Amino acid sequence: MTPFVDVAFLILSFFMLATKFKPPEPAQITTPRSVSSDMLKESNSVVIDFDSSGRIFFTMNVKKADDEGVKRLFIENLNKQRNLGLSESEMKSFQRNTTVGVPFNEVKAILAKPQEQRAQIHQKGIPADSANNELADWIGVAKSTFYNYNKNMEVFYMIKGDNKAKFPLFNGIIEAMRKNDQFSFKLVTDPEEAPMGTALYTERQKGKGK
Repeated sequence: MTPFVDVAFLILSFFMLATKFKPPEPAQITTPRSVSSDMLKESNSVVIDFDSSGRIFFTMNVKKADDEGVKRLFIENLNKQRNLGLSESEMKSFQRNTTVGVPFNEVKAILAKPQEQRAQIHQKGIPADSANNELADWIGVAKSTFYNYNKNMEVFYMIKGDNKAKFPLFNGIIEAMRKNDQFSFKLVTDPEEAPMGTALYTERQKGKGK
C-alpha cells in the first residue's frame, strides 16, 4: 500500500499547487430567482456586478491560458485611452485580479495595493449615471480589445445584480451597453425548479433519470 499512498499524496500536492482559486466576490449580491435552461459560460466574458447599495463592479474573465494576453491588451488600451498613468506592476495587478469597482481617478490607487489589502478596501463603484457613465468606457474598451485580439472569439456579456437594487442603477448599466451597441447580454439569476407539467420540467426529469 505504501507506493499507492505516495502516489496519492503526489497527485494531491500537484492539484494544490496547480489549482487557480477563484477570487472573492466583489460584493454580497442576492440575485433574483428565475427558471432557466441555460448555464452561463464564464470563459471569455465581461461581468457587470451591482449590489443593493448601488456599487458597480467590472470583471473580465479569460479562462484559456493562451488568451491571457487579452487582459494585458485590455489594461494597456484602457490606460492609454483614459490616461490612467499605470505602472508595469499596477497593470500586472489587474491581470491577476481583473475585478475593479472604482472611478477612473482611483483605479491607479486600487491597483497599487497588494492583493490581500485590495480585497479589504471598500470600493465605491464605477459611475454609470446620466451625468457620468464611466462604465460605458470599460465595456467599450473590453469589446474592442476582444475583437482586435481574435475576431472569431465568442464573448459573453453578463449582468449580475442584487434583488434589492434600484431600477435607475440597472438602467445606467443598460445605457452603457447601448452606447457600445452591445444589445446581447445575459442576466445572472438564482435558478429554481421549473413548474411541474412544463416542457422544461419534463426535460430536467429525464436528465435526472439518466
